[in-house]
Amino acid sequence: MVYLDYAANAPVDNEVLDVFYEANKKYFANPNAEHKLGKEAKEIIDKSTENIAKIFNVLPEEIIYTSGASESNNLAIKGICERYKSKGKHIITSPLEHNSITAPLSVMQSLGFEVDVVPVKEDGLINIEELKNMIREDTILVSIIAVDSEIGLKQPIEEIGKLLKEYPNTFFHTDASQAIGKVDIDLTNVNLMTIAPHKFYGINGFGALIKKKNVSLVPIINGGKSTTIYRSGTPVTAMVVALDKALEKAYSTMKDRYEYITNLNNIVKDNLSKYKGVHIISTKDSVPHTLNIAIDNIKSLEFAKKLEDYDVYISTKTSCCPSQTPSKLVYAITNDKNLALSSLRISFSHLTTKEEINIFLDAFDKVYKEMTNGKI
Repeated sequence: MVYLDYAANAPVDNEVLDVFYEANKKYFANPNAEHKLGKEAKEIIDKSTENIAKIFNVLPEEIIYTSGASESNNLAIKGICERYKSKGKHIITSPLEHNSITAPLSVMQSLGFEVDVVPVKEDGLINIEELKNMIREDTILVSIIAVDSEIGLKQPIEEIGKLLKEYPNTFFHTDASQAIGKVDIDLTNVNLMTIAPHKFYGINGFGALIKKKNVSLVPIINGGKSTTIYRSGTPVTAMVVALDKALEKAYSTMKDRYEYITNLNNIVKDNLSKYKGVHIISTKDSVPHTLNIAIDNIKSLEFAKKLEDYDVYISTKTSCCPSQTPSKLVYAITNDKNLALSSLRISFSHLTTKEEINIFLDAFDKVYKEMTNGKI
């Protein structure tokens, strides 16, 4: 089996799973309890939270634990809008956002907020000048993804943050789900950042939102003591410990993993570029973990299904999008509906072997020839 869909979900790391298991067995008491066992669980949560805060150079109290990236994104958007609606109802976002950004933005639009989409340049990066021109006195939120889930474009988050620092009434949120553990993110001028552990070999069903202390939110989940006033619910000790471990491993090995994955990406890209009908959509600004391609006159879903016959698994686009629709991200940077309908996402890991790459390339060649009547 060759799995090349790590952008959708990464398998949990064995060491992460071990600490999760041990914490579940040992620290099963409610961290809110006043007895000794509860206090021991709370101490473990506090220690892990301190470790996580050090990694991102933030304060422990600036970390909000959630059920995952979707909740974190919803909390960031709805929480800011509800809290600061008296100051303005204008939001700016990008055309490359995940559905867990676009959906709550649609909800806010239905409640009277105005949402503008900043254009991207030909290289797929946010047009900083256009963004600057779009900021208004009533702009309360800018939400720009750090690395998108289909093309892997790394946006200039640091540059955007420096620009928005000039506008004290405008908060900056970034969905860093596809960035954490792959590339460094400077949070100096970022107000809110979304984290998804299952993208960097952590546990599914958990997440975090970093919220700087100068930012307030209206919670979207109420009732029940937690680690923060911004998200109710009994803290899950094992989940926090597992997140701590996943981040520790990801950041301590990031450089080596990046170099290894870059090499794999180059091998695949060089091989696929030989096919006349293949277009490489990912650019020099894309992280090497993701390679997006499009194939002339091919239905991407059908192509991916045929690869499954060879026990090879890739995706057509982000798993949260309807399967039969064009990729809105590919369309955003190519303005070509045919390419958007025929795009495929190949995503790599440090777990991917060169043998698996060879198996994928062989299967790709067979499926390509079958679907193009032998044309190369």
